[in-house]
Amino acid sequence: MKSNIFKYIFIIFVIIIVIVAFFVIRNNENEQQAGEETATNTNEEIVKEIRLGMAQCDTLNPLLTTNKNVQDITKLVYEPLVDISSDYKAIPALSTEWAKQDATTYIIKLRENVKWSNGERFTSADVQFTYDKLKENSSIYSSNLEHVTMLEVVDDYTVKMYLDQEIPFFEYYLTFPILSKTFYDTQDYYNTGIVPVGTGKYKVDSVQENFITLTKNINWWDRDTEITIEKINVNVYDSVGELYNAFKLGNVDLVSTSNTNIQEYIGTIGYSTKEIKGREHDFIVLNTQNELLANQEVRKAISYSIDKNNIVSNVFQNKYYTSSFPLDYGSWVYQEQDASSGYNPEQANQLLSENGWSYRSGTWQKTINRRTRRIELNLIVKASNSTQISVAENIKTQLANQGIIINIQQYSDEQYNIAIKNKSYDMILCSMNLSPNLDMSLFFGDGNLANYTNEEVTNLMNEVKNTTDEETIKKDYVRLAEIYKTDIPYISLYTNKYTIAYNTELVGEINSNWFNPFCGIETWYK
Repeated sequence: MKSNIFKYIFIIFVIIIVIVAFFVIRNNENEQQAGEETATNTNEEIVKEIRLGMAQCDTLNPLLTTNKNVQDITKLVYEPLVDISSDYKAIPALSTEWAKQDATTYIIKLRENVKWSNGERFTSADVQFTYDKLKENSSIYSSNLEHVTMLEVVDDYTVKMYLDQEIPFFEYYLTFPILSKTFYDTQDYYNTGIVPVGTGKYKVDSVQENFITLTKNINWWDRDTEITIEKINVNVYDSVGELYNAFKLGNVDLVSTSNTNIQEYIGTIGYSTKEIKGREHDFIVLNTQNELLANQEVRKAISYSIDKNNIVSNVFQNKYYTSSFPLDYGSWVYQEQDASSGYNPEQANQLLSENGWSYRSGTWQKTINRRTRRIELNLIVKASNSTQISVAENIKTQLANQGIIINIQQYSDEQYNIAIKNKSYDMILCSMNLSPNLDMSLFFGDGNLANYTNEEVTNLMNEVKNTTDEETIKKDYVRLAEIYKTDIPYISLYTNKYTIAYNTELVGEINSNWFNPFCGIETWYK
C-alpha cells in the first residue's frame, strides 16, 4: 500500500515539474518575442525630417520672388485666403467662406483664432496690407487683383472686394499669400535676409546663406490635421543644375519640374516618380465664321484626321500627353470621359461623303455657291516658336494624306497677336498656361476665339457661374466637354508633363500637382 502511495506522489511530482517547465519556457519565448518586436520597432522608427532644395533664391517674400521654386516652398510658410486642393478645387484657407453680394461685389469671412508664427493675431488688417502691397508693387500675384478696384475692411474678420466687371469663379483669384502687417511694418519689406513669419503648417526657423530650416508651426490653426514631418531642411543652390545634381546624389528628397529632359540631369534609377498633366495646353482654334469651317462636318473631318499620338510621338518624343478638353488635366469638375485621341480617318471620309463632298484628284471638293471649292485652309503659327512650327508641319502632312489642304502661315509675334485680337484667321495654333480657375469664357464666352455661338452653351455658362452646387457644376462641365468635342470649335491637342521625382524611402501619398508640388507634405515621412 505504501509503495502505491509513493508511486502516486512521484507521478504527481513529475506532472508538476512538467507544468512548471512548460510555463517557464513559454514565458521565455514571450520575452524573446517582445524583445524582437522592440528591436524591430526601433529599427523601423520613422524619420520626421526631409530635405528640399531651391535654386537661385532671390527672396523669401512670396510677393516679390520671381522664382517658381521659391514660390512653391514658401507655400509651406504663407497661406492664401483660398487654397487649391490636389484636384484643383478652391478650398478655404485663411478665409472660411466667400459669397457674391452682387455681380461685382464679394464678401469674404476670415478665419478667427489664427496666429502668425510669432504669436501675433491674424486680422483683416493683414489682408488690407497685402492688398495694398500688391497694388503698389509689381508681383506675380498682381494680376490676381487686376479687376479689384477697392478692398473694404468691414471688421476684424470680414472684408469686401469690389470688382470693375463680373469675374466667374473669382475665388480662384484669392490664392495670393497674405503677409503680416505688424511684422513688415517693422521690417524692410525688401530685405531678403530676415526670418519671416507666416500662418502656415511650417515656420521659418533660421535663414543662412545656403541653408534654410523650417519647423512645425505649433501655432497653426488647423488642429485636426496631424503633421508627421516636423522639420524641413532646405538647401539653397546657385543653379537648377546643382539642385538636380544634389537630388541625384541623394542630398535632396524631392524635386518637381515641367522640364521634359529631367532624366538627362537626374538619371533614370534610384528614385520614384509621379507624372501628371501640366498646365501648358496647346489647341487649334477653328474660326466658325469662315465659309468652310462654318460647316460642322468639315470641322469634324479635320478633327478626325489628326492623330494626336503621332504629334506627341514625333514632335515631343512621348514627353507630352494628348488632350481632348482644356480641363482634362485633373480638375475636380471633369474627369476625362474617354482616353482616345479622336483619330478616325475612316469616319472623316464617311462624314464628308455623306455631306456632299467628293474625293477627286487627292482633295475633297464640293460645289458651294455655284463654285467648286476644295477644303483648303490657312493655319497661322508664331514664326518665333520652332516647336509650334513643327507641330503645324505634322498636322499639314496628316491632313494632306486625308485630302485636306493646309497652308502654314508664319506670323511675327506682333502679327500673331493682331490676328488673335481681330479673329482674322481660318485656323490658328494657340498655346496657353492653364489656371485652376474653371472659367471657360475664352472658349465659350462673348467674343471667344472661335467666333462660336451656341444657346445651350450660353445657358450652361450662366448656370455654373451662378451656383455653388458642386454636382450641378460637375454635370454642366461634362456637358460642355461633350459639346466641345461634338461641335469642334476647337481641337485640343496636347498638354505638357509635370514630374515629381522623389526619394524611394519617402512614404506617404504623393498628391502633388502643378499648382503645389508639396500638397499633403505634412503626412509624408521616411
